[in-house]
Amino acid sequence: MCVCEIGKEQGTKLVGMFEVILTRRKRFGWRWQVCDQSGKKFADGFERTRPSAKYHGERALFFLLSQAHLLRDRSAASSED
Repeated sequence: MCVCEIGKEQGTKLVGMFEVILTRRKRFGWRWQVCDQSGKKFADGFERTRPSAKYHGERALFFLLSQAHLLRDRSAASSED
């Protein structure tokens, strides 16, 4: 699980919590999902092995968080102009 936060001048605003969910699928391997606390899916996929599903789920979570960081920096830069 991971908590995503957006910085403000007076403090930090809590945006949400994300988690990687791994589900065993009969004969198909493993399904991975990146969801927020309300259950909204941000990414999902299927892999043959559990370690592979865990890797791809965590990779998707990292990418999601890294893009949120870039968007925060862009919005902060545009508000300074």
